[in-house]
Amino acid sequence: LHGVAQHPASRADMRAVLQVFENYQKARVNFVQTVAELATRPQNIEALQNAGVMQLLRPLLLDNVPSIQQSAALALGRLANYNDELAEAVVSNEILPQLVYSLAEQNRFYKKAAAFVLRAVAKHSPQLAQAVVDSGALDALVGCMEEFDPGVKEAAAWALGYIARHNGELAQTVVDAGAVPLLVLCVQEPELTLKRIAASALSDICKHSPELAQAVVDAGAVAYLAPLIQSPDGKLKRQVCACLAQIAKHSVDLAEVVVEAEVFPKILNLLKDMDVYVRKNAATAIREVAKHTPELAQLIVNAGGVGAMVDYVAEARGNARLPGIMTLGYISAFSETLALAVIVSKAIPPLVNAVVTEPEDHLKSAACWSLGQIGRHSPDHAKALADANVFPKLLAVLLHDSSSEDLKTKAKRALKSVIQKCVHLPALEPLLHDAPENILKYAVHQFAKVLPHDVAARRSFVTSGGLQKVLELQPEPGSKLADFVNAIKEVYPPEIVDYYSPNYSKQLLDMLDPNATGE
Repeated sequence: LHGVAQHPASRADMRAVLQVFENYQKARVNFVQTVAELATRPQNIEALQNAGVMQLLRPLLLDNVPSIQQSAALALGRLANYNDELAEAVVSNEILPQLVYSLAEQNRFYKKAAAFVLRAVAKHSPQLAQAVVDSGALDALVGCMEEFDPGVKEAAAWALGYIARHNGELAQTVVDAGAVPLLVLCVQEPELTLKRIAASALSDICKHSPELAQAVVDAGAVAYLAPLIQSPDGKLKRQVCACLAQIAKHSVDLAEVVVEAEVFPKILNLLKDMDVYVRKNAATAIREVAKHTPELAQLIVNAGGVGAMVDYVAEARGNARLPGIMTLGYISAFSETLALAVIVSKAIPPLVNAVVTEPEDHLKSAACWSLGQIGRHSPDHAKALADANVFPKLLAVLLHDSSSEDLKTKAKRALKSVIQKCVHLPALEPLLHDAPENILKYAVHQFAKVLPHDVAARRSFVTSGGLQKVLELQPEPGSKLADFVNAIKEVYPPEIVDYYSPNYSKQLLDMLDPNATGE
């Protein structure tokens, strides 16, 4: 009887005991979920940090309730993502080894959250990415790439890309861990987000060196990436174009791999894409192919690439314009014929527009450089620039006080190289009035070369006031400019030279002055 009386009481006691545990569990769930929610808003971060949130979350990563582990990892990831100081705290609190251990053991939800923390720490700096590598994360992340769940693969690929993006050494550790073939498999998966993140990670590996790009090529990546430039998904096209650009930029051989995947002329359509980043990344990929050899540049010309790129440069604004401007310069640099193809496609007006209207000096510089590459080949090429009134525009940026040193250098070089080919003298005459001596001497030299052989030019040079302007110059005796001025004087009769010399009227008046004539 005594034992029976005890039984209901013991059940009540058990309930009371279990209630304590349930309350504690609810409190932990409430704590981690609330912290994870608070961590989504930047204004809460400092208060969380000051309250010692890291030390409190750390033991919850090893909680016996899976949902608490996941929420703790998610909260840590959001904190670490916020700034490098919080990411450092994840490292200094020795949280990484726990995460790496759990990556191999836990369910898919936890794996996603843990990979997110690793990515959030690695993104800030090479030192923090190295800490993630040193914690043994690479093998665990590569293991996650072989999971069935696409969300886990995505989280792991994203973390691997963030480790690889900082420098060649870190990217090499990702390659050595065997990530590349698995990333190439992810590019072939049906899920769009997984494709995007895998293409982005491959791009982050390729960008550092020819050897790393070769590792990606050897895994067969290009054959699977190239067809995706026709995907309807804008974000995927961005990443694919970026990756192809990072492969093509390193060498002729790698650029040829991209070309052989038959991206031309399809990639030219992307210069008209709805998405501004797709357009820019496609232009960048085309630039990285065009820059290597005359043959590759010719291939782009044959595919209709110059006309498409001219339209792109005419429509784009700001930094998005840069790859287009440079592509036109690279193609023109190789030969007269290629430069002529660029002129015929009406490339000069949008390049002049960039020199005049772009607010940023590095864009003006690139446009000056490209105009120089177009005009430096022959008198015909130089005349095309002269007819488009390019010289005054280049001179204006050269003389502008606020122009950067690089812009002044590029404008000066372009003027010099094109003037030296220009025999269309009317275009050079305004330079006699405005140009500084380091440009002036090239213009005067052209007159000295052309005038001896051209009677009509000699006459118009007098009537336009050009001769008078040259005679007003006061070059250093013995300088090149002085030699060129003397050469011009020699093609005219002395009377004409005297007549247009600045002190001629004074000499005539002196003849009327009786004191001067000695009467």
